[in-house]
Amino acid sequence: MASVTAQLAEFGPGRVGPGIAPLMGEAEAVTWCKALAVGHYENFSVLSSLVPERLRPDFAAVYAFCRWADDLGDEAGTAGEERLSLLAWWRGELDACFAGAPRHPVFVALRPAVVRHAIPARLFDDLIRAFELDQVRTRWETWDELVGYCALSADPVGRIVLALFGQATPARCAMSDRICTALQVVNHVQDVQRDLLERDRIYLPREFTRGIPEFEPRLLAAARAGHAPDHSFLAEYRAAVRPVVDRCHALFAEGRALLPTLSGEAMPVVRLFVEGGEHVLRAIEDWNLDTCIHRPRLGRAAKGMLVARAWWDVTAPRWARTHAGRAAAAGMAPSGQAACAPEAPR
Repeated sequence: MASVTAQLAEFGPGRVGPGIAPLMGEAEAVTWCKALAVGHYENFSVLSSLVPERLRPDFAAVYAFCRWADDLGDEAGTAGEERLSLLAWWRGELDACFAGAPRHPVFVALRPAVVRHAIPARLFDDLIRAFELDQVRTRWETWDELVGYCALSADPVGRIVLALFGQATPARCAMSDRICTALQVVNHVQDVQRDLLERDRIYLPREFTRGIPEFEPRLLAAARAGHAPDHSFLAEYRAAVRPVVDRCHALFAEGRALLPTLSGEAMPVVRLFVEGGEHVLRAIEDWNLDTCIHRPRLGRAAKGMLVARAWWDVTAPRWARTHAGRAAAAGMAPSGQAACAPEAPR
């Protein structure tokens, strides 16, 4: 399927808006969203075989909403006012959806999902707010500020997924927030080079980089060249990234308490994304934290292994899964996670 930016001429503000009839019916819109979901690179397909068949249209619609919002904020038009205008249009389409009159194909597909699962509009609006924030802010001062940003850019996705499975209790949502914040920050650490070169954004909090002389010019030189600009920069960069990585490990460890509380349908799906994030985090460490010159990513073999582990939750006998869970709790399972971890600042 063509990129979102390429589809703006057909499905953008000029063709979708007040007084214009929907361009697709529900069945066609769902099919369209599914094609969008499988047509983009992600660490794992949101429509993997782990997702129950009955929920795949809903997952596809949620993914399509996120994909469009992300691309409107990062790829469409020019940074700043033009993208803010597109995101404002997207919020208008969200409002129309929740008013019961969806017009854009994404929202035609999304409307039945939000009604069926009682998903609040605020979660989708928070995601739009995060993309709007990206238009006006490119640097972060503290860890707490970055976590606050993740509460808009990442945590709503986890809460939506819990709602799709009928699992969105306050306690589960709090644990999901830990996981989603960790996933978002891992992605920021993974993408330091790309974010700087393509979008002039640095998500590493300045509280960790402030002591590095001429940090930003040297970071830019490293990102452009693919190697250190001088003999000391990489050591200084690693020292700045280390506390961020450590806090992500702690967030994942705390968020893992969510998994045994989930239903048999939900747990494998959530586990796949948790372990995928943990695996990327370990890959970052395997590359000695040098993400300013290299972007670690999951290979095909690693993805296959993680999917197989998630399928174990679906297919293994109950006694075997219970034994494995007890072993993990005792710190014996070969998951690469410590049995205990320090609490991460929030």
